[in-house]
Amino acid sequence: MRRAFTLIELLVVIAIIAILAAILFPVFAQAKTAAKKASQISNTKQLGIGVMLYMGDSDDLYPRQDDCVDKSSLNPVLNTRAFAPNGVGCVTAPFFYRTNHFSWQKWVRPYTKNVDIFKHSARPPIDLNTSSCPQGVWSSCGQLGGSMAINLALTGALNTYGDPNRNGANRQSFLGGNQSSIPDNAAAWLLMELFNADVTFAPVFTTPSNVRDQTAWPVAIRELWIPNFMKATTGTCAYTNEIDPSKYPFGSTIILGMADSSTKAMNIRQFLSNTPTQNDYRVNSRWACTFTGGAWTITSAPTYTGSWPMWALQ
Repeated sequence: MRRAFTLIELLVVIAIIAILAAILFPVFAQAKTAAKKASQISNTKQLGIGVMLYMGDSDDLYPRQDDCVDKSSLNPVLNTRAFAPNGVGCVTAPFFYRTNHFSWQKWVRPYTKNVDIFKHSARPPIDLNTSSCPQGVWSSCGQLGGSMAINLALTGALNTYGDPNRNGANRQSFLGGNQSSIPDNAAAWLLMELFNADVTFAPVFTTPSNVRDQTAWPVAIRELWIPNFMKATTGTCAYTNEIDPSKYPFGSTIILGMADSSTKAMNIRQFLSNTPTQNDYRVNSRWACTFTGGAWTITSAPTYTGSWPMWALQ
């Protein structure tokens, strides 16, 4: 006579499977996150090497050019658009063929040969609608927000296409825009994991105002960076001490590419500790809570006390 499982036996087996699943699923999730983190570190390393190769071909100068190139969009869907050097895509929005600091990845793409290397391994591109990119910064402009940002205070940036004499057309790095001028290349960051809906690069303070040639200084103020990492609480400019996992998926770490092309997974609280406070790094005006754009004009150069190698302030 054949015997079947009793209902109690089936329930016991199901309970055991459920318990094992509850134990293993978090382990699988952690392994998946660890793999994505390793991929992001590797991609950042490759980006750093790409920048180094560029400098090797450019007399030690960092990339900073502004151009408009047909079929150059980082979003391949946009490369079907017509090329209009004096029109849409180049000098009027959306700027899908523009090659400047908003799509800085194009500066090093000839050395990486791969667009996917620019994308964040654990989150999709931010696709916020803006006045310059009305259907989304990724969908209409092909700009990669929410991935890696470049430090314009080290590279400088040009905004010369269409009008080489506009205000801020030439923003020179406060150090001159070459690697040899950085006091400690292993300590200064060039690339960083940045979740921000407003910029695809690290913002800068610029001085002076209303001139073609300006100097770009780092936004090295701890109070302006805290909102990018921590969870918000009620009240104006109020944040907890808890890191927001929706912004930084790799736990309490941030991926940094250093100026010597090495890569670090730095604790976010360590990053903040390595950043001057508003009392250590003084500017005569700034954003109220955090940066909501790529540049803030100040009337005189910042003054700072102490040594801050991560920001090349020594």
